Amino acid sequence: MNIDDLPDNPYILLTPGPLSTTKGVKAAMLRDWCTWDEDYNRIVDAIRQQLVSLATPADGYTSVLMQGSGTFAVESVIGTAVPADGKLLVLTNGAYGQRMIEIANRLRIPVIVQDSGELAPPDLTRLRDILQDDKAISHVAVVHCETTTGMLNPVEQIVEIVTYFERVYIVDAMSSFGGIPIQMSDLGADFLISSANKCIQGVPGFGFAVARCEELERTRGRARSLSLDLYDQWETMEKYSGKWRFTSPTHVVRAFAEALRELDLEGGVEARHARYRENQRLLVEGMQELGFHCRLPQEYQSPIITSFYSPEHPAYDFKRFYAEIKSWGFLIYPGKVTSLDSFRIGTIGDIGSKHIERLLKAVQEAMYWAKAA
Repeated sequence: MNIDDLPDNPYILLTPGPLSTTKGVKAAMLRDWCTWDEDYNRIVDAIRQQLVSLATPADGYTSVLMQGSGTFAVESVIGTAVPADGKLLVLTNGAYGQRMIEIANRLRIPVIVQDSGELAPPDLTRLRDILQDDKAISHVAVVHCETTTGMLNPVEQIVEIVTYFERVYIVDAMSSFGGIPIQMSDLGADFLISSANKCIQGVPGFGFAVARCEELERTRGRARSLSLDLYDQWETMEKYSGKWRFTSPTHVVRAFAEALRELDLEGGVEARHARYRENQRLLVEGMQELGFHCRLPQEYQSPIITSFYSPEHPAYDFKRFYAEIKSWGFLIYPGKVTSLDSFRIGTIGDIGSKHIERLLKAVQEAMYWAKAA
């Protein structure tokens, strides 16, 4: 089938992932692959090398692919990296920080929680005090872009403190890697985690970790799970050149390889970041003109997803608002801030200014409460 013959998707996904993909990425899934075949394994090897190159120009880093959603990858890192006598500190300001806490609790890993609330970044002074007072903490974890609100956490400032106290640093870059420039070596992260269906613009099916080799090698035998043993997965991929321990999502892998190629054609992460930033700028300016207000101040805001207050008009109903916008061919997200009535609109994926402009027309048309006033 010719790419041009593929049907258009009926909706643009304005979410933090899964997101709208190109026809090229979709077309890459139209062929079957054998997990033992050298052609397929070469694709896996190339992906692993490209991920490291995207993360850092420095030596001493590697990448591991892990079946499942991004949460599977996060759990594989936490469950493998933290030793039996270790202790995890999680800096949280949203649902995905809370998920790391739940993972630690399920795995019976001692965990300390530094919760700054959903509308504020982590308190760095408090972080310093906690690490100073609790010598048992071995690992510190934070979400880079917390899509509960769109918060972009100060991972570069956090690492200065974590490094000073010589703790292992885990960064969940699920919704930022590939869309926001990150130099892992400058960042000082020992583990950086993301997923196929985020800013690299692939489809769901696997996550991955870019890791400092020296730290990953220390994790041998630590994993609390067979399937999510990050070290064993890495060792197998290294030993057998692209082989996964268990059945890999072959079609998703091939689509991801195409997504990486398209990222390069776009101009790399810097160019994609510029497009996402422009999308988000147009969205915020347009929504403000329509009377909507952002939940976060601009200095905390990522270009990935933006949270807006729900209108206070008594006639407003999110489900109806959502349905009206959907009729224009867009899917948005309900809010996740637990104490506030809000909704969220993503600005990543295969979208540009023309889509944002049309969305704003859809929002204006969906404002039935304003028309009735």
